[in-house]
Amino acid sequence: MSTSADILVIDDEIQMRRLLRSTLESAGYTVTLAETGKDGMRLATSERFDGIILDLGLPDIDGIDVLKELRRWAQYPILILSVRASEQEIVAALDAGANDYLTKPFRTEELLARLRSALRLFNTTASRETVFTVGAITIDLDAHLVRKHNEIVKLTPTEFSLLALFVRNAGKVLTHKYILQQVWGPKYEEQSQYSRVYVGQLRKKLEDDPNNPAVFLTESGIGYRFSAGD
Repeated sequence: MSTSADILVIDDEIQMRRLLRSTLESAGYTVTLAETGKDGMRLATSERFDGIILDLGLPDIDGIDVLKELRRWAQYPILILSVRASEQEIVAALDAGANDYLTKPFRTEELLARLRSALRLFNTTASRETVFTVGAITIDLDAHLVRKHNEIVKLTPTEFSLLALFVRNAGKVLTHKYILQQVWGPKYEEQSQYSRVYVGQLRKKLEDDPNNPAVFLTESGIGYRFSAGD
């Protein structure tokens, strides 16, 4: 996809804002900077953006609260970029609506790759595409049909529901809790073995090498990411 997208960066560190502006502009993005949560929310509500990169350690409002406020209306991708690295904080941000989470310091190429993936997902979802291709795998959500190398792959209803959830959130880290709520219901949100077993089954049926998955990626201690390629 074209990288001619407008990105809002909300971060209180001047060096980080400079780095992100340089990195994003060199990749073809238009960048707007905000150094406080209030400024970020004001810009987000008054101007049009395609995505936001948000720090959590802001001087005036905690980044999680900014994220929750933005998610009351913003549908576009929001990526968290923070020094907070505990699994609990990462899960909290993802459950609050973040599309992805990177810890500082970060690799610029990884940031750009994850931003491209998040923007591509948003554009695909907005166009209501129902047929997705990932390598040799083709998923038709309307027809409930999955093929690998043009051969039909038989999935159980639960396996297909889980796959559809991954496809509609391609590139986004999904926590175990979110997966369990969406596929099995709220009563099962603590039964993490369900997601592990069914992801294992999808890997066996769809990965070229289930022991070294390239599509259904594990985010250790957090959940899974469906990789649709770069």
